[in-house]
Amino acid sequence: MAGSTVPSKVQESPEGDDVARRLLDSAAQLAYDPATEVDWETPLDKEFHGASPEWSSLYGTAYWGELTEAQRKELTRQEAASVASTGIWFEMILQQMVLRDIYMKNPAGAEFQWALTEIAEECRHSIMFARGAQKLGAPHYRPRRAVMELGRAFKTLAFGEAAYAAILVAEEVLDVMQRDWMRDERVVPFVRTINNIHVVEESRHMKFARDETLKRLEGAGWARRQINAFVVAVASYFIVTSMVNPEVYRKAGLDKRRALAAAKSNAHHKSMMRSSCSGLMDFLASARLLTKPALAFYKRANLI
Repeated sequence: MAGSTVPSKVQESPEGDDVARRLLDSAAQLAYDPATEVDWETPLDKEFHGASPEWSSLYGTAYWGELTEAQRKELTRQEAASVASTGIWFEMILQQMVLRDIYMKNPAGAEFQWALTEIAEECRHSIMFARGAQKLGAPHYRPRRAVMELGRAFKTLAFGEAAYAAILVAEEVLDVMQRDWMRDERVVPFVRTINNIHVVEESRHMKFARDETLKRLEGAGWARRQINAFVVAVASYFIVTSMVNPEVYRKAGLDKRRALAAAKSNAHHKSMMRSSCSGLMDFLASARLLTKPALAFYKRANLI
């Protein structure tokens, strides 16, 4: 485990925040360098999956039952690479929103310094995901052009609780998947290491996002909550539905049209998503961000 570049203690400042200070101390004590922690040199062993099979978009369908074990493993490797690529896309959005949020804040403050620490970790994660997807033998997966443009607008316009709640949703959905993958001995070892690094460091990011969401909502009126709840739900829908690129099926040698139809009606995968996001939905409900219009998008994304 590599040492962090942040100081172990942060000076007190008027803008200091207890949560940010604790997170800085945590990052100083527990941080990873994927360049040295991940085994990039050992050739890919195709006897392993890229993700827990139960998380595959086709697991439990009739089509899954027809696949050979080699096809199943290739599909999970491509799906893991697609999820990683979606993670890179949203981490780039996250970094820009956080930088904009701290632009005018005191650099001596714990919140400012934590924000830069989080961005540094996200930069390392994005490089790690990119190298991981490449090692899995995947092409450059990315969301549809329309979704990319919506992301461009979101990162420019979203602020306050809308930005931090959307960050939280994206991080929590990845977290629940990767906690399973990192413990699964069927998953190729270097991917398990990547998942472990991400889970450990993202736990700090999620804590900060939850705290900032609640802080920004203090005193928010009905109209503001309605608008931001809707914005977060729409952003969440496009993030979640972009995780598995349709091209993963073609790359895995499957019938793309048939695979898409099977994935769309896969009750098992929908159930996995709903059960794993129960804690997230409880938080959004407690923050009064689960309005009727928002619920409609979370249901469409199978998060509730």
